[in-house]
Amino acid sequence: MRALDIVLALLALLVLSPLLMPIMVMLKVTGEGEIFYTQQRVGRLGRSFYLLKFATMLKNSPSLGTGTITLKDDPRVLPVGRLLRKTKINELPQLWNVVTGDMSLIGPRPLTEKNFGYYSDDVKAEIIKVRPGLSGVGSIVFRGEEDLMSNQVDPLRFYAETIAPYKGALEVWYVNNRGISTYLQAIILTCWVIVFPSSMAIKKVWASLPEPPPALEGKVA
Repeated sequence: MRALDIVLALLALLVLSPLLMPIMVMLKVTGEGEIFYTQQRVGRLGRSFYLLKFATMLKNSPSLGTGTITLKDDPRVLPVGRLLRKTKINELPQLWNVVTGDMSLIGPRPLTEKNFGYYSDDVKAEIIKVRPGLSGVGSIVFRGEEDLMSNQVDPLRFYAETIAPYKGALEVWYVNNRGISTYLQAIILTCWVIVFPSSMAIKKVWASLPEPPPALEGKVA
């Protein structure tokens, strides 16, 4: 699927260039004047790489508030950044990470070393077998993660004890069920839930997904 990754990522960059260029100009003249934000993430075989995003938050945001975990209406998010994050446009620069081979279009979402540490050793060992993805099973199911976290008294504890274990189970499911069919289904589902955020189509397409814990029942796709 590596060849398909490259072809689709380059095609997406070409098609989306009329959108990406104005965004780059807008980011340069607003906020803190930064266009891109890079952050070290855990990749295939446990090797670190620098993930690329549009800059949507204050430069020192990892040292403020909830650190690498972002909540709904997070005060560290810049005004233009709110729209980019809501529409997931801020993630599009990662198409270049796909072209360079650090990522795939579909795979487990790449996490910071700290957040990756919330997974058990068994889950970590499975996840690093594949390239992390621009989207994937965990990303689709937890597309409303910021809203979900914002409703918790202790967001960090909720992430560590509830979200991370289930997200890890979903990512392992992908690793064990990966193939061209799952890959293409994930691309279609990603586009679908961006247009229809409340859709539960994922359960119909992937009926064998792990069931969510009681604390997440009815709150995730």
